[in-house]
Amino acid sequence: MPRLLGVEIPGQKRIEASLCYIYGVGPSHAQRILETTAIDPNIRAKDLAPEQINAIIHAIDSLKIVIEGDLRREVQGNLKRLQAINCYRGIRHRRGLPVRGQRTSTNARTRKGARRTVGVQRNPNAKTGKV
Repeated sequence: MPRLLGVEIPGQKRIEASLCYIYGVGPSHAQRILETTAIDPNIRAKDLAPEQINAIIHAIDSLKIVIEGDLRREVQGNLKRLQAINCYRGIRHRRGLPVRGQRTSTNARTRKGARRTVGVQRNPNAKTGKV
């Protein structure tokens, strides 16, 4: 398994698909990186020469693609900012509800989590129904 910028990419897949395992690199970025480095997109990741790996790393730096830790930090900073200014989107993020206008009366289970049954519990100190 080749290692690029601290990320293990699958060696059995085409390099075009393997680059997408780096957080922040999608299919279009992967294509642009391979065009810049003049590497065949159909080559397997395990067959890359060390010079080609270095060329890919250099291309990511030169194209100024924000990846991995920097991108995660940026996204977290954006969410914290929205929550700090108490805007609608920040409040939805804080409560774990859908942010982009989806319905919540039904569905939204991915965002809300598993169903939690809210029931009434009997007070043990209450009078019983006996006379």
